[in-house]
Amino acid sequence: MSTISGPMGVDRVMALRAQILERNQALSKANAAAGADAPAAASKPASFAASMEDALKAVNQGQEQASKLSEAYERGENIDIAKVMLARQQASVGFEATLQVRNKILSAYKDIMSMPV
Repeated sequence: MSTISGPMGVDRVMALRAQILERNQALSKANAAAGADAPAAASKPASFAASMEDALKAVNQGQEQASKLSEAYERGENIDIAKVMLARQQASVGFEATLQVRNKILSAYKDIMSMPV
């Protein structure tokens, strides 16, 4: 286990800190430049319903992509099995996350409905 005591350890930690800060500033500048190119409509906050609809569409697209890759692999097309399995896992994680969000929303709804007025 290395320690940072002593002048060499502190210098090394400070050098790493300086590198991290430089990279963070570069990333911030790159993100700011990319954000300036985006249209103004994208910066407006979306409604909850629109956000949920977009999220569900993204999950559905992931499911469809996984199905298409699986079917292509089953037909014997030149598809890498790792790509198929990765797409299926991504679709599965997206679906599980959607179920968890649904469960939390239903739980919150039930809590709100059971509150005394």
